[in-house]
Amino acid sequence: MPVLEVKNLNLGFNCEFGFRQALFDVSFSLEKGKMHALVGESGCGKTVSAMSILQLLPKTARVTGGEITFDGQNLLKASKKELQHIRGAKIALIPQDPMTSLNPLYTVGDQLLEVIKIHQHITGKEAYNKAVESLEAVQIPCASERMKAYPHEFSGGMKQRAIIAMALACHAEILIADEPTTALDVTIQAQIMKLLREIQSKTDTSVLLITHDLALVGENADYVSVMYAGRIVETAPAKQFFANPKHPYSIALLRSLPSNRQDKLETIQGQPPGILQDINGCRFHPRCKKCIDICMYKIPDLENVGINHYSACFCN
Repeated sequence: MPVLEVKNLNLGFNCEFGFRQALFDVSFSLEKGKMHALVGESGCGKTVSAMSILQLLPKTARVTGGEITFDGQNLLKASKKELQHIRGAKIALIPQDPMTSLNPLYTVGDQLLEVIKIHQHITGKEAYNKAVESLEAVQIPCASERMKAYPHEFSGGMKQRAIIAMALACHAEILIADEPTTALDVTIQAQIMKLLREIQSKTDTSVLLITHDLALVGENADYVSVMYAGRIVETAPAKQFFANPKHPYSIALLRSLPSNRQDKLETIQGQPPGILQDINGCRFHPRCKKCIDICMYKIPDLENVGINHYSACFCN
C-alpha cells in the first residue's frame, strides 16, 4: 500500500492568454521507506507536481482533475487547517535553493525552534534539546553553538543540512527533496545524498526526489518516473529503468550521459514545448527519432512493458 499516491493529476495556470494546461494525467506513488525520483528537463512539471502535494502553488494555479491520497485523505480536498497539520509534521519539504531558503534575519536555532514549537507543541528546554538533536542528526558539529549562528555563517552544505534538520525535526513520514544538491559542489552533493540515504534507512522515511540529474537517481533512487512536457512517459524500478529503458525520451536522456563513454555524446534535437505551445498526439513526437503517423494525433497511454515497468509509447 503506497504511503502517497498521485492519480491522474491535471493542473494548469491562468495567464494573460487564458487557462493553460501544465500537467496532464500525472500519476505516481511513493512506497514507505523508498526513494522515488521524478526526473526530466527543466520546465517539464516536476516541481509543480511536487508542490501540488502540499498545495504550495501560486494563486494562478488551478487543479482540474485527479487526486492526491495520503493516509486515506485526498489532499486536494483538505482544508487549510488540515494542510497546516500535514505540512512540516507529516510531509516535509527540502526546498530547491539552500542559499535562499533560510531567513537571514534570524539564527538557525530560532528558525528550527519555530518549526518544532508549531508542529510538536513543545517549548522551553525540551524544544531546545530537540533542535540540538536535529542538528546533530544531520552531522552538524558543535550543534549547540551552531544554534546561535546566522545563515550567512553557514556554508552551502551546512545550510542544506540545517534545512534537512528542520524537515526531520517533526519525524515527517515523507520528505520532498526538490533538487537538494543544487548550487553545491560535487563533494558536498555526495555528502548530502549519503545523509538522505542514512536518514531514510534509519527512520523508514519515504523520499520524493525531484531532479534532472540521472547520475544521482542511479545511485540513490528505488523507483523512477520520467516526465516530459507535463506528462509521465515512463515509470519503473530504478535498476530496471537503467538496464532497459523503454521510452525514446528516456533512452535519449541516458545516451546523453558522459558516463556512457561513447565516442560522441548523443543530443536530443529541438526544445521541450512551452506551456503556451499546443501539441497534438504524443508531446515528444516533434523530437522523437521513432515517430510514426499515429504519434502525431493520438496520445499514448502508459502500458505495462515489464514488472512494475510502464511506458507511454506506440513503439514499445
